[in-house]
Amino acid sequence: MESRIAEAIGCRYAPVAIVFAGQKPEDARQFKPGKWGCVMFMLVRAAKGDTAVFDRETFGCFGGGVGLGFGNQYENFPGGESGFCYFLSVGNRQWETGRQVAESIKPYVRGGFMDNFLEGERYVASPEKVKSFIADLPIMDIEYPYVTFAPLSGIDPQGLQTPEVVVFLADMDQISALTILANYHREGNENVIFPYAAGCQTIGIYPFREARSGCPRAVMGMSDISARVSVRRQLKDDVMTFAVPWQLFLEMEQNVAGSFLERPEWQELMKLKGK
Repeated sequence: MESRIAEAIGCRYAPVAIVFAGQKPEDARQFKPGKWGCVMFMLVRAAKGDTAVFDRETFGCFGGGVGLGFGNQYENFPGGESGFCYFLSVGNRQWETGRQVAESIKPYVRGGFMDNFLEGERYVASPEKVKSFIADLPIMDIEYPYVTFAPLSGIDPQGLQTPEVVVFLADMDQISALTILANYHREGNENVIFPYAAGCQTIGIYPFREARSGCPRAVMGMSDISARVSVRRQLKDDVMTFAVPWQLFLEMEQNVAGSFLERPEWQELMKLKGK
């Protein structure tokens, strides 16, 4: 399926379809079981034409398992959920159990992870605040064994591959256009949300939750600095994500014709960008 939106806003990268699947697609990229990897790396690969697949053994990292809808994987973090709460905030060096866990995992982890484990990523002020962060996440355990990322152009929406979500990798001018288009035909002014969460969670569980609502909203993402490092290393571009539940995506596609995307202001902006 080709996207009218992607053509109209001049997307450099293919929109990515996120599909729940009962079977693993052939020749798909997949992390090795139990090995670390960033879900956002696979998003970029799909935006460049590959297909990627994840299951409950190959989601890359604990936050990625949460983001893809494989339950509360923070419970399996070294030191349990409490270990993660210290990891995301002040570091596990701050409590005795955390220091003991660090010694036990030292032979098995990368130096960068160990530094963050002990000293903390410092993305949240305290372990208590991280507990609140986790409680607010729309954690879910999907009924499907696989989650796949694939270029939207290779998806047949009339077949057995109806996406849950379509994700755009876009610059801020394009994000502006997507935001306007998401609100274009809707009541109210808050049809796009920008939650604080991991990069994978803003393309996964947040739009998955929206897809189950009566009036799904789009989800902007990539405030996650760790995810931005992973994506920037591959793309060299300053992009954000814009995740659109399938129902909303189809509505937005129908509204390209006759909208601001055909008017002089948008066309002038495209000229200024050299498009």
